[in-house]
Amino acid sequence: MFSQPIDILLVEDNPDDARLTIRVIKKNELANNILVLTDGEEALDFIYAKNKFEQRPVHALPKVIYLDLKLPKVSGTEVLKELRRAENFKSLPVIIFTSSKEIKDIAECYNLGANSYIVKPVDYDKFSEVVSSTTKYWLHYNESFHI
Repeated sequence: MFSQPIDILLVEDNPDDARLTIRVIKKNELANNILVLTDGEEALDFIYAKNKFEQRPVHALPKVIYLDLKLPKVSGTEVLKELRRAENFKSLPVIIFTSSKEIKDIAECYNLGANSYIVKPVDYDKFSEVVSSTTKYWLHYNESFHI
């Protein structure tokens, strides 16, 4: 199941937003392997290689995580808190990709260690531009380092 490394872990409970994000990334040939998970609990299970992801090699982390805030089971902020608590995941790039423009959400995410906070544009062309440029930056220009 995990023979290829995951480029992007997209944690998104809205199927339309997930489909649109994947379409833009694939259309622009920015990433090969995108894994979509629909709740925060599943995201943590994947990261920690637990439950249905126990066969995933623990060292094979995604290159970047796109994380929605309003998720079922475990919120995006709780996922981010957990990732930043664990020494192994502190340097893993986490992009908050959400519809919330709330200042308190933005401040909390940056205080918890988010690498970027992006409000999803409603307009398709702007959405496409944001996903494309963000993915290009994090996967092709950014030099990452994982402990």
